[in-house]
Amino acid sequence: MGYGRQNVESTKLYIKKFVRYQEGAEKYSLGLAKFQELAKETKAVYKVNGIALVNCEIFEKFLETF
Repeated sequence: MGYGRQNVESTKLYIKKFVRYQEGAEKYSLGLAKFQELAKETKAVYKVNGIALVNCEIFEKFLETF
């Protein structure tokens, strides 16, 4: 009994500390625009060489307040 490639890749998504907007929207089951808005509101967005990365730890602490 082995692991399928899709299972391994979906697991990797959940252990990342920083994600891009599209990955974060999929991870938290939000729309892209709503995820961007919430990430900016929580100040969890870091811009590195023109790439926006969201710190999942900060974002998750914000989500726990709801």
